[in-house]
Amino acid sequence: MNWARRLGRSGVADAVAAVAVALLVGYTLVDPPGPPPSWPVWSAWPVVAVVSFPVALRRRRPRAMLAVACAAGALATVAGVAAAGAISVSFLPTVLVLYLVASTASLAWSLAGLAACLSAAVITILIFYAKVLPGLSPADAPSELPPHWPVEIGVIGVLLAGAWVLGAAVRWKRDTTARLVRHLAEAAVGDERRRIARELHDIIGHSMSLIAVKATVANHVADARPQEVRAALSVIEQTSRSTLTEIHRVLDLLRSDGDPQQAHLLVPAMAGLPELAAHARSAGVEVDMTVREEAALPPAVAVSVYRIVQQALTNVVTHAGPTRCSVTVDIDGRAAVIEVVDDGPRHGRPTRPGHGGHGLIGMRERTKAYGGTFGAEARPEGGFRVTARLPYDLNGDPA
Repeated sequence: MNWARRLGRSGVADAVAAVAVALLVGYTLVDPPGPPPSWPVWSAWPVVAVVSFPVALRRRRPRAMLAVACAAGALATVAGVAAAGAISVSFLPTVLVLYLVASTASLAWSLAGLAACLSAAVITILIFYAKVLPGLSPADAPSELPPHWPVEIGVIGVLLAGAWVLGAAVRWKRDTTARLVRHLAEAAVGDERRRIARELHDIIGHSMSLIAVKATVANHVADARPQEVRAALSVIEQTSRSTLTEIHRVLDLLRSDGDPQQAHLLVPAMAGLPELAAHARSAGVEVDMTVREEAALPPAVAVSVYRIVQQALTNVVTHAGPTRCSVTVDIDGRAAVIEVVDDGPRHGRPTRPGHGGHGLIGMRERTKAYGGTFGAEARPEGGFRVTARLPYDLNGDPA
């Protein structure tokens, strides 16, 4: 089943749809409801293959496959291979490809595709009924679908328009969902800064209180009990070091770049990764997520892992969706390794640059806080790859 893995679920579904459409078109051509075509019966199957194969490749080249499907249906109609009374069946592949184009391409482009396909269908049907049909042999028996060009044009018009409306609605929903995600993230920035301020208050208040108490004890017993002084100084040293480290991380989040995806301190962390994937899927991105967790992550590291994955998926939704994306998080007790790879945009939008942008800066800084390594680059075969490695010790500090 290696071929199925390479194609992916969507590729297999398109191949199955192409075979189903080919069988339907072939049955219609071999046993038409109206006068039979003048071509030999065996010639129907090569025509079926040409007319139907764009359905199998529509996700890779949607615009090109729309042109091929429409041209194939139109040529089959003009050449007299199409079934009189059911010419609309020959345009079913065009209908399926138009749906995908409408759900991924811009509104202007999809409207142009709809107009071109509808015009081609109308013109070729009129030519068929004016030039081809009069020369065909009459049907052996009366048909329940007698040939009438207004009916043929009406059926094809309804199918093409319906496919375009459904595709445009899907695209609108994806775009609306993506905008809503960005809006909610931007709205969370203000709340985030207030949470950071409260966190700073708690960190500094608790730590300085402990340091003040220990310093007072050390000052009072300095002459009488020097061992207690050493113990107090040790506590002060450990507390100040951990506090400075924590304050440094919190203050890094307060940079004034307006990053709408900046992380807050209290998040669902690792348990929230499936929800991130679900949000990306609702915006049109096919996400395959793999999490290998051999050891429990310290809370601070888990927050960073969660936010790096979140920002990477947000970049995929914003710059590449709809597309396919794989997310891998590997935790072995010494480091958290993250890889997010997407296949790139499916309808010709330019890929995002490999440098710059607040999202990449934020992920790079989070990785740097742990002394880790971060990479973001375009893939030669298309798409984008983001990698991050966060080494840490059992306390959640940089390794």
